[in-house]
Amino acid sequence: MEKTYKRIKKTKLWQKRLAAILIAVSVFLSFGARANDGIRIISDEETEQLLADIIKPLFNAAGLKFNRNNIFIVEDNSLNAFVADGNRLFVHTGTIIRADNVNELVGVIAHETGHIMGGHILRQKLKAQDMSEVSLVSAILAGAGAALSGRGDVAMAVMLGGQTSMLNHYTAYRTGEERSADEAAVKLLNSTGQSPKGILQFMKKISQDNMLNGRVEIPYFRTHPITSERINFFEKQSEISPYPATSDYDDEFLRIKAKLKAYLLSPQQTFKEYPLTKNDIPSLYAQAVAYLKQLKFDKAADKINILIKKEPNNPFFYELKGQILLETGNLAKAKECFAKAYDLLPNSALMQINYAQAVLEDSPDQKDARLAINLLNKSLISAPKGFAWMLLAKAYGIVGDMAEANYAAAEYSLRIGALQTAQNQLKNAAKYPMSKQLKLKCEDLAQRIKAIKQG
Repeated sequence: MEKTYKRIKKTKLWQKRLAAILIAVSVFLSFGARANDGIRIISDEETEQLLADIIKPLFNAAGLKFNRNNIFIVEDNSLNAFVADGNRLFVHTGTIIRADNVNELVGVIAHETGHIMGGHILRQKLKAQDMSEVSLVSAILAGAGAALSGRGDVAMAVMLGGQTSMLNHYTAYRTGEERSADEAAVKLLNSTGQSPKGILQFMKKISQDNMLNGRVEIPYFRTHPITSERINFFEKQSEISPYPATSDYDDEFLRIKAKLKAYLLSPQQTFKEYPLTKNDIPSLYAQAVAYLKQLKFDKAADKINILIKKEPNNPFFYELKGQILLETGNLAKAKECFAKAYDLLPNSALMQINYAQAVLEDSPDQKDARLAINLLNKSLISAPKGFAWMLLAKAYGIVGDMAEANYAAAEYSLRIGALQTAQNQLKNAAKYPMSKQLKLKCEDLAQRIKAIKQG
């Protein structure tokens, strides 16, 4: 703490103010990064966009309200997906990576949509109210999953707490409910012109995994129907379905799958699956990420430059190039890349955050800070993420608006569970002149903190 104080003394006035606001927050940040008993949420615009494109038609067919912010990608190698309160859908990276095509992925999601249609979540809650599933969902809603990352490059963010039993509770539906969800999945797939062959193939993968791991499925001891029964059901449905097992999103899926694998696997594993002899888009994408993980920035840049030549209007390639440039300290060019990605995808909250972060890292003046403030406030309207509030506190500190800076810092502190810090930051905000609108926001935040504490 003493060394930190000495470093702060040498900074500019706005930096001193910002450090005073955020210094306590960093303690919670480092603690959260070491937590290993919760679930990890991945934030990636490209993957989320694809999931939204394939989920929305299913929700529409089911008569369910669709909200893209209710899609969460869980870093977990297992073949699984689950649903929670408020039509929130969680998809494991293992499910995305092990799927061979979109039809397999959409089949799994159709099954989970069937659980929502059947009201199975509420029934399970009523039977197990002593479980802590509400804590899991509220933590995610609070933005903790985005607290550590503002970049859209499959940024790994640590969820607050959460015991394994919470996750198990969501996936442990009764046998009857599972059969009901399977039947609903087939209806949804048919109504959206998609084949049940994908979910059939995925069930076969689950069965194969069970055999490889020595798991014997005995119906009496399982909450799910045994896999062989489900395979038989989907085989019959696939035989009578007139719809194709292909999708317009298959090519896009393959590149997203390659990127995810490269981020989650070791570089050696990535190069084995996507050798340098291959120069198709998925392979180049994976190779660029693998080189980035090896800190071979020049080679990573070479791969991403080839991709940009192939697709000059792909925002995600500029996003990855921006990250590479940031890692090498080339802040000005990184900012240009994130600006280009934002121009190509201006309504993306993650692109707005990326651009704002790059601006704030490149020796920002007040004009830069106001640009960042505009971008971050836009992002918070469409997808309130904790990291955006942290950046917003920094931006307001640069322009000298300490009431807004403290309020933004308090919002961030709330999202990482630092309630006392948030209250202190609200008290600091009250020391400065503020608009009526900001005063109302502070009062609302104070009430939210009070409600959480009273619990």
